[in-house]
Formats: sequence, C-alpha cells, structure tokens
Amino acid sequence: MKGPFLNPGWMKEPFIEHGRAGPGEGVLAGWRAGPDSRRVGTASEDRDAGAMTVAERSEQKQKPGVARLAGIDLARGLAVFGMFAAHVGPDPSEPGVVGGLMELASGRSSALFATLAGLSLAIISGRQEPATGQAGRQAVAKIVIRAVVLLLLGTAMTMTGTSVVVILAYYGLFFLLALPFTRMRTTGLAIAAAVWAVAGPQLSFVVRAALDRSGWTELIDASDPIRAVGGDGVLQLLFTGSYPAATWMPYVLAGLALGRLDLTALVNRTRLMIIGPVLGVLGYGGSALALLVFGGPDLTSGPWEKVSELTGGTGGVQTGAVSTDSAGWLLVASPHSGTTFEVVGNIGVAITVVVAALAVAERFGRWCRPVTAVGTMSLTVYTLHVVAIGVLGLSAVPGEPLPVLLGFIAGAVAFALVWSRFFRKGPLEFVLAKATAPARRVS
Repeated sequence: MKGPFLNPGWMKEPFIEHGRAGPGEGVLAGWRAGPDSRRVGTASEDRDAGAMTVAERSEQKQKPGVARLAGIDLARGLAVFGMFAAHVGPDPSEPGVVGGLMELASGRSSALFATLAGLSLAIISGRQEPATGQAGRQAVAKIVIRAVVLLLLGTAMTMTGTSVVVILAYYGLFFLLALPFTRMRTTGLAIAAAVWAVAGPQLSFVVRAALDRSGWTELIDASDPIRAVGGDGVLQLLFTGSYPAATWMPYVLAGLALGRLDLTALVNRTRLMIIGPVLGVLGYGGSALALLVFGGPDLTSGPWEKVSELTGGTGGVQTGAVSTDSAGWLLVASPHSGTTFEVVGNIGVAITVVVAALAVAERFGRWCRPVTAVGTMSLTVYTLHVVAIGVLGLSAVPGEPLPVLLGFIAGAVAFALVWSRFFRKGPLEFVLAKATAPARRVS
C-alpha cells in the first residue's frame, strides 16, 4: 500500500534544504515526493529498493530525507502571521470576527512557533530515530551553533530598542536546554513536556517571588553584561522575560515529541487530532473551572465575569509570567501568563493546528503555496517584520487598523514567493546553513 501517509522520508531539515520540483511537477510536489516518485537518475538511483545492499540501505537511512511535508511549512507560516497579528493587528477586544481572530492569535501563535521549533530540533537530531554516534555528535554541534546564532541575532535586535519583544534569543536558550532531550523518543519526550508544564510555572512563581522579596532581581540585572548592553539578560531568559524558559520549554519538548512521530501515518494523525482538542479543553476549560471553584485574585465581580476577565486576552496578564502577588494567578489561562493551564491549552492548540495543516496542505497544496512559502523562510520573514515595525514607527501593540496587518501579510507573501522562485533558501536561512556547515566535520 502506497501513499502520502506511508512515505517515511517526510521532512527536510528546516532552513537548510528544500526539495525542488522538476519541470511540470509543481512547487509542492518536490516536498512530498516519496520513494516511488523519485526522478529518473543513475542506474543505482533507479535500482529496485529490494536489491539494495545492507550498506546502501544504511547509507540511505542516514541521509536527510528527500521529501518534506508542506503542512509543517503551512503551520509555520500561520504562526508567523499570528505573530504579525499580535504585533500590528487590531485590538482583540474589538467585537466581531476580526477581534475574535486577533484574540485567537494572541499568545497561541508564539506558542505554536515554539512548538514548531521543537519539531525542527527533532528533524535535526534524527527525525523518528534519535541520532547516535557521529551523526548524533554532528546534530549536537549543529544545534549549538544555531543556538549561538539565534542568541546573538536576538540580542542584537533587542539592543536596537525595537518595540517588539524579540523571541529569537529565547529560542537560542531553548535549543541549548533541549540538548539533553534530543536523544529521547516520543514517550519520554511527552512525559518530560507534561512534567515541565506542571512544575515549571510553579517553580517560576516561587523563584520570582523570592527574587522580588530579596531584591536580587536588580542586583543580578545590574551585573549581567548582556542586560548592560540592552539585551535580555539571563534572568529574563530564564524566569522574568516575555518568553521565559521556565514556562516555555514544554512547547519545545512537545514539538520534539511530535517530530519523533511518523506524521505521515494516519493512525498518528488521528490520535493527535483527539489529543490536541482534549488538551485545549483541559487547559482553558480547567482554568475556567478552577476560577469558578476557587475564585480569582483581587476580583469582586461575579463568577462568569471572572472567567471572562482572566481567561481572555485583554483582561489577563500579558507580561510573560503571572504576578507573584497572589497564588491565585496560577489559575488563569490568559495569553502569556505562563501558567500550567495556559501551557496545556496552547500545546493542544498547536497540535491541532499542525495536524490540520498537514491535511489541508495535502489536499489543497497549490492553494496553500503563499503561506507555505513564508513558512520555509520564517526566520527571515520574522526578522524583516521586526525591522519594518521600527521603520514605520509602530508600537508593536495590538490596536492598528486591519489594513496594516493585511499589508504586512501581503508583503511577507510577496517577498517569500519571489525569493523562493530564484533561491532555495531565505536569506537568513542561507546564512544559518553556512554557519552550521562546520558541524559536518565533527567526528
């Protein structure tokens, strides 16, 4: 039995290479072509798989996959557009469909972005089978180089004084913290993500409360050289920033677990399509129920108003970590609150979006091309949108007219389509690929 669900080589390494469609194949065909649709080449390439020697099979298994699921790029493109919405979109409190979409994007798009980053780490470190031996050491080197580049790039962007809270430096730290987990398989990664989702927010709350009481926050920031030059310092990256590792690592670990699965298998997609919504209900619904039962912090309104205020994007906390004034804040699920409820709900949304994007891209691949093109060069597009916000003098706070958001989306699509017409990688993706090239020499 053959078909897209049984194609084992579904993913190319992100920001490194893309399958290129041949004449008449279409742009997406080269990303999804399986073993039975490879182009005619040398005699060895055309040899029946059953005639391969053991050495040839082993060599083929170690090579990067020749195909790529466009749905991953579609999900990544949607995440980028969601971050556009969070920065230059209309106010989520506006009534109607537009406000609802902006509310949906708030917090969840960046969580989806982080989950897809974890999935990318799975691709780099061996896809379904964690890489070992020399391949494993090369994967570690590649991840470390990427982490350093992202830390430097993110810090440099933050130092410009941009109004955007740049996520890239946080990504660099996430990659480094994820290294011990890259040798784990799906079950272990899922357990690690669950444990971190439960323990991380509570640990963050306790640590930040202790720092506030002791006055160490100012002392640590004052002695942090990165903080001194205008970047996000160690304390921000770990606990107090907008994307602190203490509460954001579960997204990366969940993405790693997704990447270890065969996402071309129908049984896996079916299970994930159940797990995603269930986690969403447990997260957001659990928060609403907890607030009804235990009440919210410093609120005097009725129970339903509490739920509306604390689980919505405009009435909740927007700073990346909940207030330490009251443990009751740990019951909310508002965007960027960093609670267990929010993390679980966001992971559920991310899983659902990824699986839905896979299905949509397979059925309507050509129609999805504008978004998937953006997804293939998300690092470049994200960086350019931060630069554009500064050039245009925008505040990176939701409240801009809808045409501004649509303009950003149209500009990103136009750039990605034109660039991908002539080049295999986005500009920053090309630089990142060159930077990680030395990892191949690790023995």
